[in-house]
Amino acid sequence: MKIVVNENDGIRLDKYLASTTEYSRELISKMITGGFVLVNEDVKKNSYKVKLNDEIDIDESYKIDTDIVPTPMDLNIVYEDEHIMIINKPSGLVVHPGSGNYTGTLVNGLMHYTNNLSDINGSARVGIVHRIDKDTSGLMMVAKTNEAHQILAEYFKNHDVKRTYVALLCGNLPYESATIDAPIKRDSANFNKMGVFKDGKDAITHLRVIKRFKDYTLVELNLETGRTHQIRVHMNYIGYPIHNDPVYNKKEATEFGQFLHSKSIDFVHPITKEKMHFECDLPEEFKSFIDNID
Repeated sequence: MKIVVNENDGIRLDKYLASTTEYSRELISKMITGGFVLVNEDVKKNSYKVKLNDEIDIDESYKIDTDIVPTPMDLNIVYEDEHIMIINKPSGLVVHPGSGNYTGTLVNGLMHYTNNLSDINGSARVGIVHRIDKDTSGLMMVAKTNEAHQILAEYFKNHDVKRTYVALLCGNLPYESATIDAPIKRDSANFNKMGVFKDGKDAITHLRVIKRFKDYTLVELNLETGRTHQIRVHMNYIGYPIHNDPVYNKKEATEFGQFLHSKSIDFVHPITKEKMHFECDLPEEFKSFIDNID
């Protein structure tokens, strides 16, 4: 649920939401404390005074925690030990329940696979340290213990995890490498989209060309920050949107979604302190497409 404050600014956040939603103030308070309510993409306290045009995002998965059903799923597990898992997520799979997707998510599959998952973010997000978009494929981490989860979360906060993506861009990029440093925030005119705005949060993406085609450019990308839709927004911002992106590319997209793949991930194991590196191949749809273009 998304709300833009258009009146009653200066009221406590918990009181404001209790008066504008169906939830009780007690439930709202728990959701705010648990990080299920973001104001302008930041966690705030119950006592925060809302301001005109504040953008409030409520993750309704909190209230469905007890309704999440473990579901058999063919998980592509790249690595697993007693502390962590590395999953190769297919395009089309939602990471965790919420906003109309309460079944068939990665969390449902993880819960069926094992009872050993971190729960510090609630049962709607068991094991989930970070997420990638539904139609983005590739590697992501899962924490099996709260200790591992807390350390990995700190890694992400301090930018100590190197994530490398591959994307197919529309058009022929005129340079071999680039750094896009452009702040991002949610588009108040369309809550399903993010955009580059002067008052957004810092967002930095590094880009390198892998291969050129007549009408496309295959690139490798590294994130210095981890904003929602960051790569997709930045590529659209510089005029070379990701092929088949249903949100940021004006061309009609197929069901497969954006050609964006989390190819590799590098980090230090949260418990053993061993240096870890994992890679995975492009999905067949992605690979087949680039094999058949000029």
